[in-house]
Amino acid sequence: MMTDEEIMELADGFLACTLPKEAWTHSAHFATALWLILRRPDIMPEADMPGLIRRYNESVGGVNSDTSGYHESITQASLHMARQLIATLPAHVTPAAAYAALMASPLGNKDWPFTYWSRDCLMSVDARRHWLAPDIKPLPA
Repeated sequence: MMTDEEIMELADGFLACTLPKEAWTHSAHFATALWLILRRPDIMPEADMPGLIRRYNESVGGVNSDTSGYHESITQASLHMARQLIATLPAHVTPAAAYAALMASPLGNKDWPFTYWSRDCLMSVDARRHWLAPDIKPLPA
């Protein structure tokens, strides 16, 4: 798994737009989200991540369009699920421990959103541009 230091370096690379594109994986998204939630009170992930992800994508030559790049529903759902997981852990959990727990959970599988959304719904332009509630079952409260 990853250490707190490795997660911090990953998150810092993302924020500075110096993280190589190939390092921005499913697990890197969650590691960064956990770091920001647990260690960066100056950043409000639900409000700030859209702009941060769009900026990062563009910095590595990506395009934020109706078919690629930033995805609002996946981002907001991922942040919600990360917070749900953190709430089940000890009060002063480290990012590395939270990351290990998350990756050992169903969230560790990159297809986890399809438990809640149909592929057509989640891959729609509307879901990419705006929050679109799940069409299979609601996210845990």
